[in-house]
Amino acid sequence: MPRYAQSADDLLSSDDVLSMSGLEFMQGIREGCHPAPPIGETLGYTLHEISDGRAVFRGAPEFKTTNPMGTVHGGWYGTLLDSAMACAVMTKVPRGSVYTTLEYKINILRSIPLGMMIDCIGDVNHAGRSTGVATGEIRGVDDGKLYATGSTTCIIMKIR
Repeated sequence: MPRYAQSADDLLSSDDVLSMSGLEFMQGIREGCHPAPPIGETLGYTLHEISDGRAVFRGAPEFKTTNPMGTVHGGWYGTLLDSAMACAVMTKVPRGSVYTTLEYKINILRSIPLGMMIDCIGDVNHAGRSTGVATGEIRGVDDGKLYATGSTTCIIMKIR
């Protein structure tokens, strides 16, 4: 079970983040050495796998993630895809640099049933000095079906 940050004081300092590569930072979250971001606890997903150019989050939508029609809100899909795609880019960010999402797009292909476990996979297509591009998909863990896709462009900024 991940240790989620409960306040800003629980998060790593900027100096700590800048002292390691993005891959080292993400591995620290996966291994429980660094606190996981609170959005994962709020929306019911965790970092399941991390490697160079790839991030996989696993979770299941709950009732609290539904829209007024009782289906999973599009923001849940978008947040998971943004997390997986951007964290995949983060694995390519060198020590002394940070990133942020510049834009992302999602396509919801079918509704995810409440409580169904999914994997949200982000893969880097390009990571350069100032930009990173990644794609993502949400797939059912048990059925393997594709539920949504996405793409992102992130800006990479050298701080030190």
